Amino acid sequence: MENLDTLELTIKLTPKDPWSDILVAELSDLGFDSFVQTEEGVQAYAAADTDAKTVMSSVSCSSSDLVKCEWEGKIIPHQNWNAEWEADFHPVYVDEIATILAPFHDQSLGKGSVVVIQPQMSFGTGHHQTTWMMTKALFDLASMPKSVLDMGAGTGVLSIFAEKLGADRILAVDIEDWSAVNAAENATRNNCEKIESVCGDIDKIEAEKFGLIIANINKNVLKSHMANYASALDKDGILLLSGFFSSDVEELVTFASQYGLTAVQEYAKDEWAGIRLVKQG
Repeated sequence: MENLDTLELTIKLTPKDPWSDILVAELSDLGFDSFVQTEEGVQAYAAADTDAKTVMSSVSCSSSDLVKCEWEGKIIPHQNWNAEWEADFHPVYVDEIATILAPFHDQSLGKGSVVVIQPQMSFGTGHHQTTWMMTKALFDLASMPKSVLDMGAGTGVLSIFAEKLGADRILAVDIEDWSAVNAAENATRNNCEKIESVCGDIDKIEAEKFGLIIANINKNVLKSHMANYASALDKDGILLLSGFFSSDVEELVTFASQYGLTAVQEYAKDEWAGIRLVKQG
């Protein structure tokens, strides 16, 4: 009889970036088919008969002096994962202005602007504080710029809200190919026609200009992209940032000011933070 149990590897990486992306790529070639990014690293899933010790001894983070790698594995008994996921996925309400639902939810539960998201393995269901804050920040804008860049788009939920709020052109970029596919699927699910979902990094913006850039990524990536964001923004363009802690706000505001970006509003939810900045001149 087929063994339907699952091996779960919980891996802590110091530093996390860029090693988590490297590790996911390597594990994908070793039979792992599902991944969850955590604050400290990655959780990876494979068939229960996978030899965890052999796998972890073969990945580059285990032999490199540039990263500290700690891991533990456990076997998760077979269960109806879809049912478990559905039981844990509750509607997300952003005040009374917006709702993020899953396809199996009763659509009458929606309040305000409603987006339906099937997350697959992508980030951005709205349950995380940063996605919640960025959704609120979009609705706080006096008007929606016509051209929008969504970096680290994940499920595409922020791109979808941007189109619903009036954007004519949205470029949704994510470094994971499954996220780019998932964002495109969710755009279609929500009858959006102005979102282009692509797999890649900051190079994908080329010489295009935007009235709004949304970037819900970690602090180090935001800093490495800051010059590109400033260059790609129109005069008086808006930059919405999240993906970092409240303790990082002062550092990011100071860093962004070097590129003519001025903070005009801050957001906080639990220990997480967001910032709205405007390009001056």
